[in-house]
Amino acid sequence: MSREPAGQNGGAAPVACGLNRAGLAAQSARWQRLAARGLTDQADTSDGVRLAFQPGPGVEADLRELVATEQECCPWAEWTVAAGNQQVVLSVRATGAGTEALHHMFAGLRPAGA
Repeated sequence: MSREPAGQNGGAAPVACGLNRAGLAAQSARWQRLAARGLTDQADTSDGVRLAFQPGPGVEADLRELVATEQECCPWAEWTVAAGNQQVVLSVRATGAGTEALHHMFAGLRPAGA
């Protein structure tokens, strides 16, 4: 992801990932593994993305670990995990260019069984 002038992002944190190349590759692989285990729905929203997962052994814990890393490397987005009996939902929200970055960031995830 690239930086953009503060004026185009409403003065918010720059839309950029703080991970190096190896860290980004490792994080991406972790997202792919979790998606293969339990992603049931993925939707772009007007301000970000929504991912739903089947609850299962380790799914919520792994999702929360991924989100903890994302909160550090991508503080320009708001990361929220909500867990229930039927699903674990990740909602990620941003403004301006951050919304488009989120849409691209999760576009390659494949649902479980796909």
